[in-house]
Amino acid sequence: MSDIELALDWTPNTNHSGIYVAQAEGYYDDAGLDVQIRSPGEDDYEQTPAKRAATGASTLAIAPSESALSYHTHPDYESLTAVAAVCQQDTSAIVALGDSDIDRPADLDGRTYASYDARFEDHIVEQLVRNDGGDGDIEITTPPKLGIWNTLVDGESDATWVFMPWEGVLAERDGIDLTPFYLDDYGVPYGYTPVMLARPDTIESRDEDLRRFLEATGRGYEFAAEQPAEAARILGETAEGPETLDDHDFLVESQRRLANNYLTADGAWGQMAAERWAAFVEWLADEDILTTIDGDHIPADEVDVADLYTNDLLD
Repeated sequence: MSDIELALDWTPNTNHSGIYVAQAEGYYDDAGLDVQIRSPGEDDYEQTPAKRAATGASTLAIAPSESALSYHTHPDYESLTAVAAVCQQDTSAIVALGDSDIDRPADLDGRTYASYDARFEDHIVEQLVRNDGGDGDIEITTPPKLGIWNTLVDGESDATWVFMPWEGVLAERDGIDLTPFYLDDYGVPYGYTPVMLARPDTIESRDEDLRRFLEATGRGYEFAAEQPAEAARILGETAEGPETLDDHDFLVESQRRLANNYLTADGAWGQMAAERWAAFVEWLADEDILTTIDGDHIPADEVDVADLYTNDLLD
């Protein structure tokens, strides 16, 4: 058996259902893999999943696509390459509480945004505000990552970034109205989120292990797309994490809203398009968001999109 450690981007949730299905249904065993699933809750998110992959502490990590860009342009860490898209559509949004007076992104000027402290995140949100006619003058706070949702609910922040099939459904369950701002609606061609990332040397040296892992994981996500209620049951019974995993009705509804986002129109899991990566890189560069860690502008033509992702392990 070959060992693989996958670092999750968040505590177990329906974004990860295909992984838990693959484990529970024996797909990984059939592939000769011993897969360890690591939640950031194990160390209270002291180290990001992308950093774990970049340092070799984990084989793979789940993260947003800009993490590939961040590590590709970071002088102190190994690069990361996206090897599969977990979801085909972006289901995330910047949200404010529905009973606030924030009705559009421009209303976030002068308000508090609870940030995950990702390298390009705050600048993306500021540009979202400017695209809606605001100044992009928001106050950034960085609470503990796993407590960010609570800062919004408790009124300690005015907005944050969430996945609508998870926190959005959670809010509905708890009777909390949200006002979501979807990035595509405001001229932000956001990339794939989340994706699975690995170091280029890992891709080269463990090519066959990763192929088997992605094939088995793809089977898990195909199962979740076709049988969302059963996938929700498996997630709730096998994953260890927040109390929300014990709420079967919540999991089923979350899974139902997410299921159509796992696969391409052709029914394939994980595939990524060069045009989508290029559009995101070009937008980041055009808005002067794509910079070195010292703040120097990086032109789009200095980034080879082909280095940021690969579909080769999905063939």
